[in-house]
Amino acid sequence: MPTNRRPELSLISESEITRILDEAMDILETVGLLVEHPAVVEKLQAAGAANKGHPVRTCMPRSLVESCLLTVPSGIDMFDRNGNKTMELRGHNVHFDPGSAALNVLDWHMDTIRKPTTRDAVEFHRLTEALPHFAAQSTGVIPDDMPGEIADRWRLYIALHHCRKPIVTGTFGAESWKPMVDMLSAVRGGKKELKEKPLAIFDVCPSPPLKWSHLGCQTLIDGAEDGVPLEFVSMPLAGATAPVTLAGSLVQHTAETLGGIVITQVLSPGTPVIYGGSPAIFDMREGTTPMGAVETMMIDVTYNQIGKFLNLPTHAYMGLSDAKWVDAQAGFESGMGATLAALAGINVVSGAGMMDFESCQSLVKLVVDHDICGMALRLARGITFREGLLAEDLRGDLSSGDLFLTSPLTLSAFREEHYIPSSVVDRKNLGEWKRSGGRSINDRARERVESLLETHETEPLDRRLSLELRGIIEQSASHLGFSELPWEDVA
Repeated sequence: MPTNRRPELSLISESEITRILDEAMDILETVGLLVEHPAVVEKLQAAGAANKGHPVRTCMPRSLVESCLLTVPSGIDMFDRNGNKTMELRGHNVHFDPGSAALNVLDWHMDTIRKPTTRDAVEFHRLTEALPHFAAQSTGVIPDDMPGEIADRWRLYIALHHCRKPIVTGTFGAESWKPMVDMLSAVRGGKKELKEKPLAIFDVCPSPPLKWSHLGCQTLIDGAEDGVPLEFVSMPLAGATAPVTLAGSLVQHTAETLGGIVITQVLSPGTPVIYGGSPAIFDMREGTTPMGAVETMMIDVTYNQIGKFLNLPTHAYMGLSDAKWVDAQAGFESGMGATLAALAGINVVSGAGMMDFESCQSLVKLVVDHDICGMALRLARGITFREGLLAEDLRGDLSSGDLFLTSPLTLSAFREEHYIPSSVVDRKNLGEWKRSGGRSINDRARERVESLLETHETEPLDRRLSLELRGIIEQSASHLGFSELPWEDVA
């Protein structure tokens, strides 16, 4: 059988991992977390946690943390809209998805940054459907033509209509959980079926430093009750809302994430969770949160090591850029991030298409990043050593000019051995490049966006199901006092 060694990246040793874990557990036991949900505090106290101080902080003994880690599933399988398994979140399996949730879009027609509309969200999901290196979609933009109170539900409604892939999403308010899970359950055929074949991952964020808000806790309650996978997105900001040292920020990230694990497992042992995050360093010159900084990527890679040490699925925001334009900065930051994520074996890598500190989504960048992800996935597969001779073609007639081009080995293996990029990547010689128009990567990417949106068709939802989802949204909107929704833009 062919064999290959998967290249792997690690930045710290096992002894350094245990040092971070020991200090994080000590923080949980002595400093504690500010847990803003009284019902959760009560459950934790019944499980052995202690309350102290003013405001009251919940201190979790090491024994409680360790017992909860024993009940967390070590892997999660995700399924698409049709019930096909498309993601195995375990080991070093790597899956890319676009980043979310952007407040702006880089208009691919006008090259201007503006607020997104429902039509932008539709194009985003249709394009994600057409790009195979993205294993999942995300509710990646927040349509500005919708009231904020219903935007999270509306994003999911659009996603379910225009892309079959599993969804990375989240709620903006406690009242959003039920209608969103009702829509997912309708697609799957019931809550039991949804639990057996998860269709969506819900992001949930602790608040730095060392706090789980009422909304975050409520999402943990709802996720634990329904058995929906929860992705912890701890966001320490090194030097601002977390210790300035990378190791110190890692201790905070670990404590906040372990706290979320304890809450879910106390509420319902076996709740599926993903050890994720979106940390950053604080840029002392500009007062910004650079996601493309190498130190940010180092924190990501290292907490992924900690998650794998705990035998948990992992997630990170990588493969994105702080650039405001699809330029060289966007390319090198996204390329570095996607490559490091693939080598680290991060199971869910969010960020493709994102710019401007996670606040802007670009369809042009999305198709560029798709090729970056394809190359990163190829790198992660490593070099294959086949049975028999490694260079069999060198034993033929070496005087024949086309020996290698037409050999059986070339014809059977070149698509597996070589990543074939899309037309976005220029590999023409200079003369051919000039004859074909001498176009820039922005020009080629824009043409690919236009072509895919014109030609790719997502399998439509069953009419009965589409009406059921519309009914859920209409009822939810009516409850909030909204009656006019841009239905025509979703079609």
